[in-house]
Amino acid sequence: MERKAFIQLSTIGGIGLTLPMASWLNSCSHKTEPTHSIEFKKLAFDLLKDWCDGMIRVQVLDPSDTKVHGMLKCPACDVVHARSMDAVYPFLHMAKATGEKKYLEAGIAAFEWERNVSLPDGSWSNGLDPKSWNGTTIFGAIALAEALHYYSDLLDDVRHERWKDRLGQAAEFIYGKFTISFTNINYPATAVYGLNLIGRVLNNDSYIKRSKELAEEVKAYFTEPNCLLFGEGKPSDKRSAKGLPAVDLGYNVEESLNSLVMYALHVNDEELLKLITKSLNSHLEFMLPDGGWDNSWGTRQFKWSYWGSRTTDGCQPAFGMMAHKNPALGTAAVRSTELLRRCTADGLLHGGIHYLSHGIKPCVHHTFSHSKNLAVMLDHWDHLPEINTTAPLPRTTADGIKYFAELDTNLFARGDWRGTVTAYDAIYKDGHYRQATGGALSVLYHNRVGLLCAASMAIYKLVEPYNQQPNPGEDFAFTPRVETFKDDVWYSNIFDRRATMTSGDTEGEIRLNAKAQLKNTENEAVTETASDFELNYTCSKDVMRITTKTAQPIKEKTAFVLPIISPTGEKVLQPNPNEITVQKSEGLVSIKANVPLTIKGIPRERTFNMVPGAEAIPIMAFFEETTKEVEISIEVS
Repeated sequence: MERKAFIQLSTIGGIGLTLPMASWLNSCSHKTEPTHSIEFKKLAFDLLKDWCDGMIRVQVLDPSDTKVHGMLKCPACDVVHARSMDAVYPFLHMAKATGEKKYLEAGIAAFEWERNVSLPDGSWSNGLDPKSWNGTTIFGAIALAEALHYYSDLLDDVRHERWKDRLGQAAEFIYGKFTISFTNINYPATAVYGLNLIGRVLNNDSYIKRSKELAEEVKAYFTEPNCLLFGEGKPSDKRSAKGLPAVDLGYNVEESLNSLVMYALHVNDEELLKLITKSLNSHLEFMLPDGGWDNSWGTRQFKWSYWGSRTTDGCQPAFGMMAHKNPALGTAAVRSTELLRRCTADGLLHGGIHYLSHGIKPCVHHTFSHSKNLAVMLDHWDHLPEINTTAPLPRTTADGIKYFAELDTNLFARGDWRGTVTAYDAIYKDGHYRQATGGALSVLYHNRVGLLCAASMAIYKLVEPYNQQPNPGEDFAFTPRVETFKDDVWYSNIFDRRATMTSGDTEGEIRLNAKAQLKNTENEAVTETASDFELNYTCSKDVMRITTKTAQPIKEKTAFVLPIISPTGEKVLQPNPNEITVQKSEGLVSIKANVPLTIKGIPRERTFNMVPGAEAIPIMAFFEETTKEVEISIEVS
């Protein structure tokens, strides 16, 4: 394509869509003018501008030193986040939208820094160490291709040609390396769109052909019966002992499904669109009413922030572009963006809902990653289907139990209560990368007061040191659980991947029952004290009850641990030994038990966990020698 013609194409309607995708999206709304929320567009633009300004504040600009010029210096991490060059696309979008030179200069500098992680095979390493992971090249290549596709007119001819040449080198690496089983499914799934886009930008039919081949192969990576995308394990097609596939909600909704949606819409792949529609609707079941994503059970939960996943891009394109299929998908795009706004301070997206209250600094990776998808939405705005928030999210209006067989996970809802109980046994890879399992209550939410329980990793580990922040202070798991210590070894149901569950809904009460053993990290059950426990969860309109019991002798100190999500500043009282109250802005939470309740540590302090980026009050209820049952009720008034 001649550069003049390319520039004309990239500025038509301010969005640069090639006609097939634009026509398809236009046909969704059947309107010549967009009718969706002006407020949503303003929210997306203002948030993107805030993020771009925040990134500029931490960007190092020193043309005399190519090792740092253009780098985004992370306020929180000692490592350099090499993917910061991805910010070229949102920076150039903002440069065109505002006409302000600072964004163009920041975008050029951000990408020119790539020379520090550029490898001879055309890839980019994910760290300054040239031996570090280079599969992330696909994300940098997409960001560069989007920048060239939409905003090449902002670049001088020499830089434009140099950047196109560098994109070609990256494309050759992706073309030669990426197969459907290359690694986690998010990589080949993202390459479906990436290779198609790059093929169009570079006028290379080989890339477009490979994109189509991957698109055909990815269709085998949707579960039955709920059409969840799987493959977030090592290897990607691994099955657990229960025969379950590796699924991670965060990567699916914030990365893989975006790529598949944008590709399928562009080429009008009807078979893939049908799969995606069902898949999006199933994933949507896990969005909580405030826009949070319930990834308490996901195989890559170690990167779970309440708003999504730490190094992915956000759910807005996949859910927003498919809102014509289900208006609630559009609601999800808006609610997620609103939550991202609430978690932003000083121009940077913080990795959880309580970073500020606990004094945790934000990792800049969250911001430059998520800024890309807001730019995508704004660049497609005039051709999106109608987006508003009139259609409720499934979990807003839910009532009853929904069981996901491929996850061995139950979602439940009654009155204002929303929750998740899981016995999902798939793990990311061999080792102690343990998300919630063992029949644990992995999420508890109340419509009035919000999030009350949220599972963490059993033991917090830096599975991806370049992409996780160290946990501050003591590592205290947030997953509600039964636990004991014997010879200084920790045993809990949250290590039991053989736990079983049953459920029922009668006479206005939801009952979820789990049977599990107290095990250690090596999957060994505790001996010489009670190891077999029942965990019974009963939910009615007004109260949530948790009952744990055993028929075996309790010879070691054993407790049910109930971390209640609560930011610093909320008033905590203990009116009597068996009751603790937490005053939230929208209501009083009362936790009562049939045994005395204690708070680990100083009552007015909070423990913090990076998964999902929140503070909690660590409440403990100890079994008594003569009482082999602990019953806890939670009420909101």
